[in-house]
Amino acid sequence: MRRTTRRTTAARIGLSSLLLAGSWAAFGLTPAATAAPAPEPVASSAVLAGMERDLGLTPAEAKARLAAEKEATAVEKKAQRAAGAAYGGSWFDAGKGALVVAVSDRAAAEAVTEAGASVRLVEHSAKTLDAAKERIDGLDAPRGVAGWRVDPQANSVVVSVVGDQADEKAVRGFVERARAAGPVEVETVAAAPETFAAGTVGGDPYYTGNVRCSIGFSVHGGFVTAGHCGPTGQGVRGWDNSTIGSFQGSSFPGDDMAYVSVGNGWWTVPVVLGWGTVSDQLVRGSAEAPVGASICRSGSTTHWHCGTVLAKNETVNYSQGAVHQMTKTSVCAEGGDSGGSFISGDQAQGVTSGGWGNCSGGGETWYQPVNEILGRYGLTLHTA
Repeated sequence: MRRTTRRTTAARIGLSSLLLAGSWAAFGLTPAATAAPAPEPVASSAVLAGMERDLGLTPAEAKARLAAEKEATAVEKKAQRAAGAAYGGSWFDAGKGALVVAVSDRAAAEAVTEAGASVRLVEHSAKTLDAAKERIDGLDAPRGVAGWRVDPQANSVVVSVVGDQADEKAVRGFVERARAAGPVEVETVAAAPETFAAGTVGGDPYYTGNVRCSIGFSVHGGFVTAGHCGPTGQGVRGWDNSTIGSFQGSSFPGDDMAYVSVGNGWWTVPVVLGWGTVSDQLVRGSAEAPVGASICRSGSTTHWHCGTVLAKNETVNYSQGAVHQMTKTSVCAEGGDSGGSFISGDQAQGVTSGGWGNCSGGGETWYQPVNEILGRYGLTLHTA
């Protein structure tokens, strides 16, 4: 945000009130009162409203699911340690309201159950599947191959091919080489993924040249976003066309991550915008949500939409080249949403990279996990 005399939008007014409310905690202060503080809500109305609209849940169902997902997130690492070398991956089962852990050795099942997770016996360990995917990452993929990922529920590496190109010689050749790398299944998808940058239009984005993208998450000294939005050194302008800063680091393809410095009268705030249609969401951390968890996205074109985490560690084959270790979601997005925020509850998850489809007919979107970006550039997430 930049100090300006221009009239602020409703979204920014909402943001100011959120920051004011959070400032007590930021400075370790509490307002004078004798009553005990009210318990912290599971999530803001923004998250709940998005889940109700996009996942078809009632308010009670949305709250119950978020509580179950929070518990699953807390259990996941403990269950993985309990499974040891037999760990085959994990995911959140919305029907059961619990984390499911795949194990390749029956002897590990009891320890995983004691850790608080359900168990599914499988043939291959995560280590075996990860090694197979790494071998496939070394192959050159034709455009008709949309990507590939380790799928713990399928207990295999799933290769996604574009339906109307599945019979092309190059695609069939890639699939044959992939099968030689390890356990592989093939799925057909409607379209190849594309990045979500767009030409300059009005709204509340940031601009690099004639490209419009969206801010991801505030970090101390700047914000993180998608690497395809601009190269290192590229200047960045804000919603009012004034200078924000510049790209201090950027990587694409291979990764799709970037770090932009903030200065020139602008400053960072730990929120995800609701765009005036839902309340703004405070960011309190970056605990990684499991596969199957609900997730919401904010971007400068389509604003606020929600869905679920479909897969992790997927290689996405864009026309510019492959991008690794992406997370796949059922959330829609459109041009200009690139770089925007993916959040689960109040936990930052990643920045929008690309996908297929739109928010009228539906689609899927991938994001670059935020913790990987923070680690790459040595950044600290700005939290409330």
